[in-house]
Amino acid sequence: MVPASVERWIRGLSLAAVLLTLLVIVLGAYTRLTNSGISCPDWPECYGHLTPAGAADSPTAQARYPGRPLNVDDAWHEMIHRYAAGTLGVIITLIAALAIASRGRIVGSLYALILFATVVAQAALGMLTVTWLLKPPIVTLHLLFGMTTLALVWWMWLALQPRAAAPDRAPPPPALAALKLAYRLALLGLVVLAVQFFLGAWTSANYAQYACPDFPTCQGQWWPRHMDFQDAFVLWRGLWVDFQGGILPNAARVAIHFTHRLGALTVTLVLGGTCAYVISRRSLSPARPYAYAVLAALVLQLAIGITMVLESFPLGITTAHTGGAALLLMAVLALIRKLYSMRPAQA
Repeated sequence: MVPASVERWIRGLSLAAVLLTLLVIVLGAYTRLTNSGISCPDWPECYGHLTPAGAADSPTAQARYPGRPLNVDDAWHEMIHRYAAGTLGVIITLIAALAIASRGRIVGSLYALILFATVVAQAALGMLTVTWLLKPPIVTLHLLFGMTTLALVWWMWLALQPRAAAPDRAPPPPALAALKLAYRLALLGLVVLAVQFFLGAWTSANYAQYACPDFPTCQGQWWPRHMDFQDAFVLWRGLWVDFQGGILPNAARVAIHFTHRLGALTVTLVLGGTCAYVISRRSLSPARPYAYAVLAALVLQLAIGITMVLESFPLGITTAHTGGAALLLMAVLALIRKLYSMRPAQA
């Protein structure tokens, strides 16, 4: 029997992990967009100190990196992101320890270990993002692992919530077929969303968000003439090339940005179609609120993305675009979880 206090601790830590992961993702986007990603050229310290203020007060800190002058404001952006990520790592470590100590009765031990390993990998990618000078593959993986961490802690929190028991009897064949189709469509939506996360991260890592400054066209054309897809998706370009500000020619950046827009259209069609199907089926009525939540998150994200372009990429709205993507992921996972729980017990 697991003590109630342990279960309460895991629930509380899970909620804290969800909220802190959201914060870390948004702070990471803000750090990226303010070009503060390598304002502290070492890791995990900043010019050999725990705080930028300490580095600024040290007569020897700048001498460690003479080619990179210390900008205290930018360094604080980076270090606040690191402090939040470090706190998240501590929380997830505690969750894993409690899960193992309770022998997986509340949260599966294997699941907790996978979550812990994901955070360790994310920390390593954070270090490589700095020390390898913002390499696009590392920056992209860093965001993808951040979203993976959010998915894992959110799914864990959903699983810890009390829920109605699964029906003992299978529903009529048409209702069961509708449930299976809705579940598969939701999973397809998650896959498409994951691909779009890669495209969004790749767009940001290559500074391609500014390549199409208009909407709905791109550089005044529905299909831009000058796009270099071959150069746009080269994954590796050398170890010691500094990617701050981007190095790709404009044709490659246009190809990346335009592909991201096509991905957004695909996500809209798949998730919109999935939600429309769930809402239209009477047998799926328990899942309708979750479908409406996905639609709301989808509309919000599209509105943010369009406004971001029309307003010439202001910092606040552009940062919110990453937060909107995280909320959309959470809504899709909640829908999947609900559809999964509606399966009959013997299924």
